[in-house]
Amino acid sequence: MFLRHISAVNREFPFLRRLLFGLLVSALGLALLGLAWRTLAPGGVNLPEAQILLALLLATPWAALSMANSCIGLALLLACPDPPAAVLPASRWTRPGRPRALTALAVCIRNEEMGSVLPPLGRLLDGLEAAGVGDRFVLWLLSDTQDPAMAAEEARAVAAFAAGRPRLHYRRRAGNTGFKAGNIMDFLDHHAGQAEFFITLDADSVMSPQAVLRLVAIMEAAPDLAIVQQLIVGRPATAAFPRLFQFGMRAGMRSWATGQAWWQLDAGPYWGHNAIVRCEPFRRHARLEALPDGSRILSHDMVESVRLQAAGWRVRCLPEESGSLEANPPAMPDFLRRDERWGAGNMQYGRLLRLPNLTAMGRLQLLQAILLFLGAPAYAAILLLAAGNALAGGGAPAGLVGVAVFAYWLCYFSPKLTGYAQALIQGRVAARYGGRWAFTKGAVAELIFAQLFEPVSTLNKAIFLARLPFGHRTGWAPQNRAERGIAWADAARLLWPHMLIGLVLTASFAAVSWLALLIALPFTAGMVLAIPLCVLSADPRLSAWLRERRIAATPEELSGEIL
Repeated sequence: MFLRHISAVNREFPFLRRLLFGLLVSALGLALLGLAWRTLAPGGVNLPEAQILLALLLATPWAALSMANSCIGLALLLACPDPPAAVLPASRWTRPGRPRALTALAVCIRNEEMGSVLPPLGRLLDGLEAAGVGDRFVLWLLSDTQDPAMAAEEARAVAAFAAGRPRLHYRRRAGNTGFKAGNIMDFLDHHAGQAEFFITLDADSVMSPQAVLRLVAIMEAAPDLAIVQQLIVGRPATAAFPRLFQFGMRAGMRSWATGQAWWQLDAGPYWGHNAIVRCEPFRRHARLEALPDGSRILSHDMVESVRLQAAGWRVRCLPEESGSLEANPPAMPDFLRRDERWGAGNMQYGRLLRLPNLTAMGRLQLLQAILLFLGAPAYAAILLLAAGNALAGGGAPAGLVGVAVFAYWLCYFSPKLTGYAQALIQGRVAARYGGRWAFTKGAVAELIFAQLFEPVSTLNKAIFLARLPFGHRTGWAPQNRAERGIAWADAARLLWPHMLIGLVLTASFAAVSWLALLIALPFTAGMVLAIPLCVLSADPRLSAWLRERRIAATPEELSGEIL
């Protein structure tokens, strides 16, 4: 009944959709908090337990929102013959053809290995030429490289690549004011020319000609659209860390993005790349000034989306996987560093919530981005408080604690769990991964990895955010995209605090009872094993073992597809 209802509501009813979503989030949140209260309250609530409840109040909204997005997304994926069209109808009735408008392919680079950046762009340009539409696109390589030696090598590589490609341009800024957002705005101010649209690409982005033409066709058919953000999946990876991480991320984003697009509608997200943008409204409304303290907005993309919405423009998500990829960080240290930069950027949104003229949905989007990272210190605090309370003789019945812990775990992992469920239910989806058995092996391997890695990632966010108010800052550092091993000493220097906290927590719960240890172990084991997990997930031997057995292989890897 629920599936049929979700499938039927394909027309634009923003209020109804958001009301239904809000009721679902509220019901899930109240159920989680009710379970937590029933677990902690029967014997009276002492101070640590009251603090645990406060931390749960902070963590619950994101948990409930994740579960609600995932459930709606799964319902749409199972019930609709064309889920992307169910949330973006324009994708159903537009067919890619020869574009009327000129579109710029804007690629932001900074200190990149050009040998990996340029070949996918060459294949994209060649594909557009083969389709007879190459004259409707112009490629701009927008460099923020500051090191003179790297800049010279970059220029040489681009010059060789540009031979025989008249619609290719290269510009390098003397400074990188405003980071990537400043790079894009400088391009729009001085170089965009007659381009009506631009497609943002990062140095590791890969898009197919078909995906690019589909985005252009949607924009040309809907003149009130400012941004269409396509779903982005991981490029085939050889290293174990990105291979496992992106297998789960892909499944989770499929259900999450479909559910979120269903209720957000014209107030969709922008992730900064693999998206098409209308030049003029972006130039006029998405210019980001410095914050009052002089710092620049780090997580610029969501703010740009919110400002366009405030100006009356539509921003939509196209939850379609095909033809849109990116590379994920090759090892745990690179992932944690990127996460810290995103966390610092999302925390800046707190200063923007009270800006005038933002829509209610825009403020909600900024608030969601804040909650995504605020959950980390909340979960870390819950673990520490629970250990201290148990050692002091407090604590709820173990059975109820186990049920409450499992409920929150289920909500936290619901995006990837629903994505896995969809693939196993729909054989055609599993077939792209080599069949249900092959897909199950990848899902099991990824869940084991995630159960160890997520507590480390959560604790790292908590430590970083705890230091942020005291002057600890992160900048827009170039990303390491090389796949390499990690030395034990380097892993230990980075992760010894995580291991130490894990050991203290494990010993604390063990001192209470074996049952308390058993309940806590899924969350403390990853911390205790943080250093070997970091080393092994970057070890070429483990990576080769996974590849040989095609564990966590993506459809693109299995098909040999090269974009």
